Amino acid sequence: MTLSHEELFQRYVYAGAIRRDPDALAELFTEDGWIEAPLLPAGHRLPRRIEGREAIRTQIGAYHREPAYKAPVDVSRSRYVLHETADPDVFIAEIDTAFEGAAESMSLVQIFRVRGGLIESLRDYFAPEP
Repeated sequence: MTLSHEELFQRYVYAGAIRRDPDALAELFTEDGWIEAPLLPAGHRLPRRIEGREAIRTQIGAYHREPAYKAPVDVSRSRYVLHETADPDVFIAEIDTAFEGAAESMSLVQIFRVRGGLIESLRDYFAPEP
């Protein structure tokens, strides 16, 4: 069964931002899938590029366990819009993530490339707090 872009994105958000389950998150990627966060500063605790499902599992899992990442997402105040592109394997997510106890939200853009119903690549454009 091939998931729609909406279904794949919702599973990605639920596995990552909501449940923080590195196994479920990694299984959404192709074996050779990758994540890139080009706006991360050098030396950030999350690498700018993570290549391969197992590296995604390991490195995202370690990041999710860090104290700085412990604030739960406030789903009721968070919003997103998906944009389809001319390429049927590419979609863009425009996201405003709200966290419990925080007045401001974090805005980001993610570009997904899908292959065989799984995420082949994800470019995550967000600027972390200093």
